[in-house]
Amino acid sequence: MTPSQTALTDALVAARRGNRTLDATPWTDTLGNDTQAYEVQDAVAAALGWFGATALPRTWKSGGGSRSATLTLTHAPLPPAGVRQSPADFSDLVFHTPGIEAEIALRLGSDVTPAQAAKLDHPDTASLIDAMAVSVEIVDARWQDLPTTPALLRLADSQVHGALVLGEWRPYAAVDWASQRCETQVGHADTVVRVGTHPLSDPAWLLPIWLRHLTRHGQTVPAGTVVTTGSWVGVLPCRRGDQVTAEFPGIGAVRLSV
Repeated sequence: MTPSQTALTDALVAARRGNRTLDATPWTDTLGNDTQAYEVQDAVAAALGWFGATALPRTWKSGGGSRSATLTLTHAPLPPAGVRQSPADFSDLVFHTPGIEAEIALRLGSDVTPAQAAKLDHPDTASLIDAMAVSVEIVDARWQDLPTTPALLRLADSQVHGALVLGEWRPYAAVDWASQRCETQVGHADTVVRVGTHPLSDPAWLLPIWLRHLTRHGQTVPAGTVVTTGSWVGVLPCRRGDQVTAEFPGIGAVRLSV
């Protein structure tokens, strides 16, 4: 890494350890491309001891605003301590400006080698998945003004991940995603109802891109690896103590306390 990447890594590690946020302005020109951002992402995880030295992380986030978006800027491994089963209580974790994303998580049913990932196309992905579950990501950043923070700095900060709750796994089956309903309630706010609003139309659409990212250094992705696939509701603001529920009728539901 360059000296500036190392300095950014040190700043993000210190922010996480000190439960504080950073002004992004001094770091705006630090990263020139997604490769550098991922190098910082990996270095932060290594410094904090989130994952083993050689094994791939087992839980990830990915997604994108549309199929035409640059989906190379969306992947991040999730620290195990913040991945919990529903019903989940996150009152032990510190969040700065948290938000709620209601999502569908997918689980791989078989290993995927680099050679397999290189040949994958979008119609091939259903055969790789053995289960799906409702999930909610708490998004949270180490940056003080997230809307003005460059995408590469967000990516370096684990794609602004805070925590994840997973619902009960059920066998993966074809779903009419265009008519799938999603109901999310945060605190005492009105329930947010969305129908067919996954930004990629099909949560599994991103798997070839995500798997090529995971295998880019020659590692095989093991069966059981999980990815949560993008929000149906955008980001809903929440506050400490809020009770959150998210339900996808016919698939499942989750409950959590922020």
